[in-house]
Amino acid sequence: MRKRGDIDFSAIVANKKFPILTLDSRWHELFPDEKKTFVIKEKEKQLNNLLKKQGKLNNDIKESKKLKKVFISDIISNMDTQDEKKSKFYDKRLKKNRDYINELNKKIEEASEELENIPDKIQKANEELLLESIKYCYKKFHNNQKELAEISQWILDTREELKEKILKKHDIETANKAIYSNMHDILGPEIIDIFDSIQDSSVGE
Repeated sequence: MRKRGDIDFSAIVANKKFPILTLDSRWHELFPDEKKTFVIKEKEKQLNNLLKKQGKLNNDIKESKKLKKVFISDIISNMDTQDEKKSKFYDKRLKKNRDYINELNKKIEEASEELENIPDKIQKANEELLLESIKYCYKKFHNNQKELAEISQWILDTREELKEKILKKHDIETANKAIYSNMHDILGPEIIDIFDSIQDSSVGE
């Protein structure tokens, strides 16, 4: 039989599709903050940072494209200016707009290239967090099973002890009844009443 410690969890989860753990409510239910180990917290932080970076890059590309459209629209709207003075002004403006567009193109290209690598990094970080989560859960499950077996055994032992105590209690009660009955018959009710009153007063002290 294969031991739990011999299981290669990394080989099992490698290159398989899993939900992003930090976005999954079931993972958060398994791991409230007080149950997270230091390693799990670090892996969670790495994954969340990558997700934030992905969101920022997407947003930067979107905003850059939106701004690029504004500059292109401005260029198009001022292409047919006939006024010479205005033409010189718009030539300078056109150059600036083109410079801005080139900068935006560069920014979009760099962000897009960086964005291409993010999904793989997210998957790797998610797998690392998953591995730590699996190790913790299996260890906890194993410890719970061990404790459960101990509790079950304690219940069985206690049940047997309880049976013995109940039988002993019954035997003692039966013996006391026999003692009292025989003494009552031998001594008579008056003497027994005297002894009972003495016994009751001594118990109260």
